[in-house]
Amino acid sequence: MTPTSLRCGRHTLPLGGKTYVMAIINITDDSFAGGGFLNNHDEALRQASRYVGEGADIIDIGGESARTETPLVSEDEEIERVVPLIERLARETDAVISVDTFKGEVAEAALAAGASIVNDIAGFTMGTGTARAAAAHDAGFVINYTTNPPKVRLPQPPEYEDVVGEHLDVLRQRIERARGLGVRDETMIVDPGIAFGKSHDEDLEVLRNLERFRSLGPPLLLAPSRKHFIGAVLADEYGTALRPEERLEGTAAVLALAVAHGVDIVRVHDVAEMAHVTRVADAIVRGRRGDYAASRGSWPWPSKNGPG
Repeated sequence: MTPTSLRCGRHTLPLGGKTYVMAIINITDDSFAGGGFLNNHDEALRQASRYVGEGADIIDIGGESARTETPLVSEDEEIERVVPLIERLARETDAVISVDTFKGEVAEAALAAGASIVNDIAGFTMGTGTARAAAAHDAGFVINYTTNPPKVRLPQPPEYEDVVGEHLDVLRQRIERARGLGVRDETMIVDPGIAFGKSHDEDLEVLRNLERFRSLGPPLLLAPSRKHFIGAVLADEYGTALRPEERLEGTAAVLALAVAHGVDIVRVHDVAEMAHVTRVADAIVRGRRGDYAASRGSWPWPSKNGPG
């Protein structure tokens, strides 16, 4: 049965009528796409507030980069990075707040501070603490596809006979594991893990088959923003991939097609631009006849006599 709403702590997000925009706030100095706010909570709060004004429905706050070349951040340090911002954002806005972490103690502290979603990119490869914390707070819980723990680069890439089918099998197992840990179906979110354990070609194959992931049940989250497969597709004649900051239009193309395939939440860096993309895509895909019927304000020319 297709869920009609997503429960996230004190928030309930109706599904099917719009695509929700999740804005990225990194409290780090090593984000692959730049824009980290380490030691600058005031500016992070201002940015989060700007994102809400630009159309963000969810603010996803992370205190550690997943990049393999960066050192692991301790739980205490990660809590010090994210909790003060979550507390202030919860007091000063009505935004749904997500914490991007794979550590159970960090998830617990963030939820106690006012977060409503746990976005664990590790997909249970770093233990079950995040799921237990989400269950205890009746928070939203993102179940991500990945083949290896964060910050670990496998010596050889995974080999798939059926990349989509194998992804679905892994995610079904993780959904069942989450249920066993107390996570309720109405709080689950599934992320097919673009750029996690896949080649660029396999990322594109997953994107072509997003509708199959709807068979899993939970709403879908997609996080392709500025990722390397976009830069590779748009590489110049010498094969040099575009830099993260040059991947705006490519990200927009992915998101528009993702809306057409039924994705419910998109995680993005460029909030104003991508909120516009999803609103127009939603109007085409999820709109109803009559939503934009002709009126004095919408008619494309100034008088009934035709273009003036």
